[in-house]
Amino acid sequence: MTHITLKQLRYFDALVREQHFGRAADACSVTQPALSMQIQDLEASLGIALIERTRSGIKLTPKGEEIALRAQRMLNDVRNLIDYAQHAGGVLSGTLRLGVIPTVAPYLLPPLLPLLKENHSDLELYVRETQTQLLMDELSLGKLDVVLLALPIKSPDIETISIFNDRFLLAVPKGKKLSGRVRATNEMVESDRLLLLEEGHCLRDQALTYCSLKQVDAVNTFGASSLSTIVEMVSAGLGITLLPEICVGVEGRGREIKIMRFVEPEPSREIGLAWRRSSPRRDDFIALSKLVAAAAQVALKRAGTTTMAS
Repeated sequence: MTHITLKQLRYFDALVREQHFGRAADACSVTQPALSMQIQDLEASLGIALIERTRSGIKLTPKGEEIALRAQRMLNDVRNLIDYAQHAGGVLSGTLRLGVIPTVAPYLLPPLLPLLKENHSDLELYVRETQTQLLMDELSLGKLDVVLLALPIKSPDIETISIFNDRFLLAVPKGKKLSGRVRATNEMVESDRLLLLEEGHCLRDQALTYCSLKQVDAVNTFGASSLSTIVEMVSAGLGITLLPEICVGVEGRGREIKIMRFVEPEPSREIGLAWRRSSPRRDDFIALSKLVAAAAQVALKRAGTTTMAS
């Protein structure tokens, strides 16, 4: 009778992700011989070879690739089972592992966290801030429960909910002459040096798409990984940038910049939540989306209109 264990599947899943016995053992907090033995036992139980050992690490056999997919689905089902048992007592209780992209976290978390504490004091929250692709990988692997990010996310295994539209505004140096303009245009962006975040940030891609910039010779990032750095560069007269409206209340404060709205239709990004379609915690995420919406209203109110052309 074939007998396999969840431990074997977890170790195999880690090996598939890391593509290396040593790194997989570290990820599982076990010794390399212990992990190797479990993989061998799994292969013996299934009666097939799952991996080929190479000089650089491992390579999955064709059957190993199929087993890897099935193992990941089984492990996700187990995580969902545990989630259901742990959170059956009430909405937004127990633990919640929330991923947030860097162009949202500094502006929505300050108003969101007090709302969560006030309304769901029993919730044990863990926050992970990094770029979209890493967050989605960790969501698929079950390392995160839900992600707050820019939509759309196209995956049959992921469910999303839109929460609000975050308009883009144009930030220019305070001393820049605007020839009486009160609304920004695409042409204004094309004729100046556009400062954007480094590659990998979805905000960069959204800005380039809006500006229809096929050539990025006029785009300069200096490897900037935060909007604060970009705004400081604009304030120093090094160029212009597109800012999401939710950040203006924070990033526009005390900076030598002017903020302008764009002509209609104003460019924007759609902010929402994403989670595994198989997760049993949909009610939690719907409740979370309502609190995010309330936090967004606070952030947008702080952005104000006094420094914006109307």
